[in-house]
Amino acid sequence: MTRFPPRDGLSAFEAPMRVEADIAGLEVVQGEVPEHLSGTYYRVVTDRQWPPAVLPDVPTFNDDGMAMYFRFHGGRVDFRSRYVRTPRYEAEAKAGRALFGAYRNPLTDDPSVAGISRGLANTNVFYHGGKLYASKEDSPPILLDPITLETIGEYTFEGTLTSQTCTAHPKIDPHTGEMVFFGYAAKGETTPDIAYYEADADGRIIHEAWLRAPYSSMVHDWAVTQNFVIFPIIPMRSEWEWLEAGQPHFQWDPDREIYLGVLPRKGRADQVRWLRGSNRFASHILGAWDDGRHIHIETPVGESNFFPFFPDVTGAPYDPIRARGYLSRWTIDMGSDEQTFTETRLTDVAGEFPRMDDRYETLPHRRGFLALNHVPGEDRPGAGFRWIGAFDTTGATRPQIYYPGDDCSVGEPLFVPGDDDAPEGHGYVFVVVGRHQEMRSDLVILDAQRLDGPPVATVALPIRIRRGLHGNWVSSRELAARTA
Repeated sequence: MTRFPPRDGLSAFEAPMRVEADIAGLEVVQGEVPEHLSGTYYRVVTDRQWPPAVLPDVPTFNDDGMAMYFRFHGGRVDFRSRYVRTPRYEAEAKAGRALFGAYRNPLTDDPSVAGISRGLANTNVFYHGGKLYASKEDSPPILLDPITLETIGEYTFEGTLTSQTCTAHPKIDPHTGEMVFFGYAAKGETTPDIAYYEADADGRIIHEAWLRAPYSSMVHDWAVTQNFVIFPIIPMRSEWEWLEAGQPHFQWDPDREIYLGVLPRKGRADQVRWLRGSNRFASHILGAWDDGRHIHIETPVGESNFFPFFPDVTGAPYDPIRARGYLSRWTIDMGSDEQTFTETRLTDVAGEFPRMDDRYETLPHRRGFLALNHVPGEDRPGAGFRWIGAFDTTGATRPQIYYPGDDCSVGEPLFVPGDDDAPEGHGYVFVVVGRHQEMRSDLVILDAQRLDGPPVATVALPIRIRRGLHGNWVSSRELAARTA
């Protein structure tokens, strides 16, 4: 008998959907979809195929990946969703039940799946070199057909990916078209090894370097500039002994310092410089750039652990106030002998999932967008991420804030340029809004320069979409040139 047990935060609107859908011509219930928008918004959500085999389970992170797209053409928007048929998904589909156990703990798996990849491809969908990748940081990526979303299979860059893992947050150099990426826990779960790669514009790996972090931790995102790569080592630690004891894979350590590992682009491991800072939490990077000497990194920073389902090693209870992340700038002076960095807070509202105009990845930029979970003075019904904010990172203007309504949730904001030649930040912000009272979702299109104004268009879905992680826009021109 199939029965899903209640899990924290994953009931009602966030209960498993288990539905693959095709919907042509979504209804536009407000405004008009710009006819010149031509391309596809790919994203991925988590949606468990079978009830978990081990409880308690880590919400979302240990669920199957469901890839989806919104395809724009001539003012019309079509929708499609498909499970990513990973080796793990296929094994469980054949068995008709969950076979893989606790989050990132192979010791809890059914013996029948020993040696099968545990990857879920549930974190990001990105496009490079004519290929569409679905990814999660604990395994190699999965290739999808960009037109049908059908699964092609696990991809190791024609056998040249030597790491066991591959990040879900690669960076694309806008000047060269190179994809800069890495794998942490590269020699296996809880190992401190990091493999750093660069692939050319066609997706062929052209550089590789291996280094060891000061301790094993979650390196979910990182920073890349024109001249440097930076690995944030945050004390969300992992230990093999914890897995043997049946404890959570990651645990927050409030007594550990953080480190920033700085390496020149295409550099060797012996060139890494480790800078230290006081204990704090950070995960996603808005953007980063350098002037040859100074490196600037923008990221939401909190005083403590953001994830309530990963415990504190001291046994301290989760503190939602100290967990709030405020967009901040870390500055590294590579010309100084100081083995640390400075931090400047940029906002007084808290949030996560920062995004920018990706055409300015690795370069100086001014415009950023975040999903917000705290706005001072705003006491609104609901929980989690409920607003979208637009920020001038120079502080020249106040943030603009979009609020979709009471009892609504928002996903990651995605910037889409108005056209290929549009100035930085001129275009649209896409956000999937969960209408919890109606048990369905909308895709809302906002004017990126007037985020607090009326939406450009609201595209309604007749179904709900569970909480998602990341996604990206691919223009029709890029898709037409694909080689995969």
